[in-house]
Amino acid sequence: MNEALLKAAGQFAPSQSIQAITPLGNGLINDTFLVNTLSDSFVLQRINASVFPEPRLVIHNLAELSRHIKQKHRDSVRLSIPELLPTLTGGLFYQTEEQQVWRALELIQPAESREQIRTDTEAAQVGVALAHFHRLCSDLPVDTLHDTLPGFHITPRYFQRYQQLTAKPVTVEKDRDFSLCETFIQAHRTRLDVLEAAKRRGALRIRVIHGDPKLNNFLFQPGTDHIISLIDLDTVKPGLLHYDIGDCIRSCCRNKQDNSFNLHRCQIILQHYLQEASGFFNESDYDYLYAAIWLIPFELGLRFFSDYLAGNQYFKVSEPKQNLTRALAQFAFCDNILSQQTPLLSILQAFKTAYLS
Repeated sequence: MNEALLKAAGQFAPSQSIQAITPLGNGLINDTFLVNTLSDSFVLQRINASVFPEPRLVIHNLAELSRHIKQKHRDSVRLSIPELLPTLTGGLFYQTEEQQVWRALELIQPAESREQIRTDTEAAQVGVALAHFHRLCSDLPVDTLHDTLPGFHITPRYFQRYQQLTAKPVTVEKDRDFSLCETFIQAHRTRLDVLEAAKRRGALRIRVIHGDPKLNNFLFQPGTDHIISLIDLDTVKPGLLHYDIGDCIRSCCRNKQDNSFNLHRCQIILQHYLQEASGFFNESDYDYLYAAIWLIPFELGLRFFSDYLAGNQYFKVSEPKQNLTRALAQFAFCDNILSQQTPLLSILQAFKTAYLS
């Protein structure tokens, strides 16, 4: 058993009780492990300080979220949110001499994550669960949370970073795939400010968001279509609900076989999200749904391509061109969303009419 891992886990459970430590999940940012002890199991994570420069703020936000949800009536909370576990000395994290920050989280079990949606019922559950999370947070004052990732989901800033990278001599090959990415970004650069401009005008307002509601962060009750938890809460912060909605649709409505946009599945997720969100979703929120559904996968493609140009510093890769391949896939997905713009806008208008009347 790795000595550093054992030492970190031993801050949250007596070392002699630890039976096994194994990698958990497939996240691209933090290092996550399952710790099995003689009496229990928990999740151990090393927070990636190159992504989260102030890990203590991440932990503060999660503690605030847990405190807020605990205050609610049990019958009104339908999702289990994993709680921070204290160290043996009562702290909420362990910091090594090398300034690495480790924290432990409650293991939600029995539960399973899924990499693809298999049924319409699963899709409906995703919509309900995301809206329920937003509802739980709707009365949590945004000023009680830190912005742990300044600029996160601010697409114009990612574009600014991209421009800075391309203003210098690039160290990667300018091959066909490179040119395809470059051309796609240039063609759509005027669309990148739509959500931020709406925020500046007051058409969209800052609320508490999850920040990363991709499909495998929803935990299902094994053997059912029922979602019981939403995990990976490092990115909980002030932001626009549209960031979450766009990212959730991107993750859940991309057909991996042909990289196409699943309009039917998108309709189901949005229908159940908007039904649950009727109490806090206003007319202006509806007006920017299409923009978010297209923009967030574009933003991710831009981030993948920029990381490729920068030497793969942010996203984990298994080979040097993986981020380039990821970027191409996201841009092709954006094109497919654009090709279905007319029916998608009709669906959104029908929802707006139905749920705001």
